[in-house]
Amino acid sequence: MVSCFLAAVFAAVPAALPSDLIRPGTAIVRADPKSGKLVRRVLAPKAGPTAAPAANQGKRALVAELVNDAAARHEVDPLLVHSVIEAESNYNLFAVSPKGAEGLMQLMPGTARELGVRNSFDARQNIEAGVKYLRQLQQQYGDDRLALAAYNAGPAAVAKYRWVPPYKETQQYVARITERYAGAKRAEQSKQAAKQAAAEPPRPRLEQFVDDQGRLHLRTR
Repeated sequence: MVSCFLAAVFAAVPAALPSDLIRPGTAIVRADPKSGKLVRRVLAPKAGPTAAPAANQGKRALVAELVNDAAARHEVDPLLVHSVIEAESNYNLFAVSPKGAEGLMQLMPGTARELGVRNSFDARQNIEAGVKYLRQLQQQYGDDRLALAAYNAGPAAVAKYRWVPPYKETQQYVARITERYAGAKRAEQSKQAAKQAAAEPPRPRLEQFVDDQGRLHLRTR
């Protein structure tokens, strides 16, 4: 009976999907070669040729919109979220780390499930969950450095050392994002100051002049 069921399943699922049919979040069911149990996986498409600049700009604009929405909802600075995304996946929607972290903010499968993510390669789900998790860590530690350390190494490591764990990778991770975040805030402040200056009306300039009777006057120009 079981063998008939497996045969029916494998008849419905091709052994290999053509690369042009693989879409983001494609789910397939295959038998584990060791246990023989059916395993469902969500696949990311293989990396293809470099996208055109216009396409990359469109993706960045979509990610920025999703970041702004999630950041506003969870009260996290979007500049911090962008700094995390840049360090984690460099804006690659289908990035997978050697440890199995997936998507833009590199969610581990277990963490993703706990946060209600069904498909880590869905940008909206991934960013929403990543920002929510980052906010939880900020509230837990009250310090962005510890929140970032926990995001990278796990809350257990931060609890063990009661500070940023002495792991080279985690310390570099925290330093890199902190530096990028500070730079992003400076750039945003400069941008806002320039906008404000452009919006303000020019201030009148005082000018001195002497009339034909030798009297000194001030006027604005």
